[in-house]
Amino acid sequence: MASALDDDEIGSDDYYSLLNVRREATQEELKAAYRRLCMLYHPDKHRDPELKRQAETLFNLVHEAYEVLSDPQARAIYDIYGKRGLDVEGWEVVERRRTPAEIREEYERLQREREERRLQQRTNPKGTISVGIDATDLFDRYEEDYEDMVGGVPHVEINKMHISQSIEAPLTSRDTAILSGSLSTHNGNGGGTINVAFRRVTSAKGWGEVEVGAGDTHGPLFGLKIFRNLTPRFFVTAQCGLQFSSRGVRPGITTVLARHLDKNTMGYLQWRWGIQSSMNTSIVRDTKSSHFTFAMQLGIPHTFMMMSYQYKFQDEDQTKIKGSVKSGFFGTVVEYGAERKISRHSVLGATVSVGVPQGVSLKIKLNRASQTYFFPIHLTDQLLPSAVFYATVGPLVFYLAIQQLIIRPYVQAQKEQDLEKQRESSASNIAKKKQEAEAAVSLIILNAWYGKFVTDNSRKHERAKVIDVTVPLQCLVKDSKLILTEATKSGLPGFYDPCVGEEKSLKVLYQFRGVMHQVLSGDTEPLRIPKQSHRIDADT
Repeated sequence: MASALDDDEIGSDDYYSLLNVRREATQEELKAAYRRLCMLYHPDKHRDPELKRQAETLFNLVHEAYEVLSDPQARAIYDIYGKRGLDVEGWEVVERRRTPAEIREEYERLQREREERRLQQRTNPKGTISVGIDATDLFDRYEEDYEDMVGGVPHVEINKMHISQSIEAPLTSRDTAILSGSLSTHNGNGGGTINVAFRRVTSAKGWGEVEVGAGDTHGPLFGLKIFRNLTPRFFVTAQCGLQFSSRGVRPGITTVLARHLDKNTMGYLQWRWGIQSSMNTSIVRDTKSSHFTFAMQLGIPHTFMMMSYQYKFQDEDQTKIKGSVKSGFFGTVVEYGAERKISRHSVLGATVSVGVPQGVSLKIKLNRASQTYFFPIHLTDQLLPSAVFYATVGPLVFYLAIQQLIIRPYVQAQKEQDLEKQRESSASNIAKKKQEAEAAVSLIILNAWYGKFVTDNSRKHERAKVIDVTVPLQCLVKDSKLILTEATKSGLPGFYDPCVGEEKSLKVLYQFRGVMHQVLSGDTEPLRIPKQSHRIDADT
């Protein structure tokens, strides 16, 4: 037995070799090999601790191999792609009634999707597209132009745009190259920048990054950034840079200290020196149901205090409502809005901004995977109640109308079509399952005894030595059949030898399709149940 529990066999990934069957083995051959090996490697059959440990490992491997090869769909995947094919995420939800060819096609599709996800994860693309819209003519027309535009269409224009994109290229397990670029235009004037950064993970506690950039408005840029975990609850980020331009070299330094105040709360302290020097402190608390931020900044030219709160609804659409107040030397701004998940990878949000002297704006944002589309719409430079009303009610009414008239009917129609297809394709499968269920309970082991029986009248003084094996024998029934090979039955799971060295038999009383049957079989004789010859006559 020691040779049978060799470590090389324990690590084998060849399920056919593990079960000792040919690759063309039938289900009956697989079942027979599985039962034989289960009896051989059952941990309870070994007393030596090391052999028992190895037997338990092999017993689990045999069970794993049989589960795969006894499933036609899983076996088709294993035969083509090996054990790695079974690890593909998503194929386990494939319908059981599909053929191996259909399963293969589905697997290849899932494999392509996984490769695409891997590529996206490796490059980690991130992008932002922002389109600024000036719609002040809707609410605040100039009086001298009003007479000329009576009955005309209000003038709405795009006055600014910004596009940025970045990708990452892993070089080694510790090194990553980052390429990013941006283009901006405002009232006819624009420019662009391109940056290349190299990041290295120095240890489990930190990393460093070197950045080089160039643009047509600011000139070359050289920067250095360092991140370091000082303790499990405290980290620091330091960044310095040199901006070269026609005005000379402008240095800048930014340092951020952050600490976990508790499980859901972070505290930040930021100091910036350079073009826009400032000191900022903030507290961020993020829980399952809410997100709160409080921040204060002292700086030139921006000094302000800001407070924001976001409530998260516990629904499948991940709805959130939020509000914030920001006040400083520039004035006061109040913002409120909401966001909601509209598809598997998309989140749509709208925010109304009301401020002095900024006026009223509507900001619409769509997050699609790692891409962000942002549309700030400036409605008026003054605090007009009509602008606030339409900025608040307009997006809500538009969203509800689209949801009720387009999105919900479309989703409902798709669900009904899928349900109808499932009903049509599963009609035959349900009938087959019903037939299998009825067959599964058509063979019932009522009583079973194993051991030495006394049937000769001359030996009535001898005592029978038998054990009740009804439950273990019922566990061996599969597909309304019980098949025992030409081997001693004391090795079956749940059996033991009640009379060592003496002749033994197995007596079974069972019911098949409502009719009583009985059989007496020798210890080493093969047994197949049910059989017509086992039937008990009604007279008997």
